[in-house]
Amino acid sequence: MDLDVIALLLLAAVAAGWVDAVVGGGGLLMLPALLVAAPTTPVAALLGTNKLVAVFGTASAAVAYARKVKLDPRVVWPTAGLALVGSGTGAALAGAISSDALRPIIMVVLLVVAAIVLLRPSLGAVVNPTLLTRRRIVAAVLVAGLGVAFYDGLIGPGTGTFLIIALTAVTGMDFVSASASAKVVNTATNVGAITVFAWNGDVLWLLGLGLAVGNVVGAQIGARMALRRGTGFVRVVLLVVVLALVVRLGWDQFG
Repeated sequence: MDLDVIALLLLAAVAAGWVDAVVGGGGLLMLPALLVAAPTTPVAALLGTNKLVAVFGTASAAVAYARKVKLDPRVVWPTAGLALVGSGTGAALAGAISSDALRPIIMVVLLVVAAIVLLRPSLGAVVNPTLLTRRRIVAAVLVAGLGVAFYDGLIGPGTGTFLIIALTAVTGMDFVSASASAKVVNTATNVGAITVFAWNGDVLWLLGLGLAVGNVVGAQIGARMALRRGTGFVRVVLLVVVLALVVRLGWDQFG
């Protein structure tokens, strides 16, 4: 692989780490970069390598957030534990389910997410403790720990974004707290998926570990910016990433 290609991949890794730390969706940048840089490499190996890169970035962002944001253990740890299983199951079935059939559904869900964020400016602006009931905690654990985690193992891009929306809408977290919690859960989904990909031999270890360094740098910058600038900043980036995901999925489906 040429040095200029490696340099572009490192730049993509830094950018992906930044986006992922703020609102999720780093795979929107990293996976296409890998596909372009290594067009003859099996897709499964690139998916596995992308997960290897992402697990370092999300874990480092989770640590940065945890130092400043108090996480709710009733939500975060059960969801993270369940996410290991959910994402591993999705990764195991990645070759058995057609992504072409899932993309239109995901696009509709993303458009609904964008509409909710636009039409409900109060969503994620401040903590809403009245929503944090036992029933809603169970719902959040199931939606994020099984549904979103399964999607992460199966397809991937936008997982962090879905986690943030699920946590703010269901449990009443603000965007910064939800982003912090999502990083812990997303680390678990990445670990579950990478375990399956590694077991199947679908990881380019040397390339992935090199790109992980850039991803961690971007993640640290992104987490600090989100903490410093607050929920309004996260909300704007969230909308941009959601719309970019819709365009990306639409291109994959119809382009």
